[in-house]
Amino acid sequence: MTTNDVWTFIRALVTNPSRVSAIAPSGAALARLITSEIGAASGPVLELGPGTGVFTDALLARGVTPGNLTLVEYGAEFARLLQRRFPGMRVLQMDACQLGGRDLFKAQPAGAVVSGLPFLSMPDKVASILGGAFSILRGDGAFYQFTYGFRCPVPKAVLEDLDLEAVCIGRAFCNLPPAAVYRITRRGAEIRQTLG
Repeated sequence: MTTNDVWTFIRALVTNPSRVSAIAPSGAALARLITSEIGAASGPVLELGPGTGVFTDALLARGVTPGNLTLVEYGAEFARLLQRRFPGMRVLQMDACQLGGRDLFKAQPAGAVVSGLPFLSMPDKVASILGGAFSILRGDGAFYQFTYGFRCPVPKAVLEDLDLEAVCIGRAFCNLPPAAVYRITRRGAEIRQTLG
């Protein structure tokens, strides 16, 4: 992460703290954990709220090709930073609530979604974001969400309404602050993991 990335993060945090909802960019330990089940064989991957691109770097390091990676970023300052850091990669500046029904990968469903969105500070949007994401995920695809909280950031009622289940895949204690990662899938789905 460059000094410019850090300043972009700080400006965004000062301008709109509830949208950023973090005291520091995600660290390498959290990036490794949230991308640990994803690789080149996962197929298209959608990243929501990539911010400074820490998870993006981890996805690329795990073999996800730039052509198989789409970044959805709401903040203009982060979208510009991502376009500079990852030239040629598709960066969509939009609200993740607008995902439903979009053909992001030329009629091929996504294999995974990695979310850096602050679900705990946007409870009214969680159901529409998950519903939209699962409308573009293949049947065995998974949605990966991190949280600084002590339990899954998706309310049980939302999981039940969307027929989803969540499992904690680990905790990144070295992150500032420490974080947990949840894999959210369709209830009863056989998950094809790409461990590496």
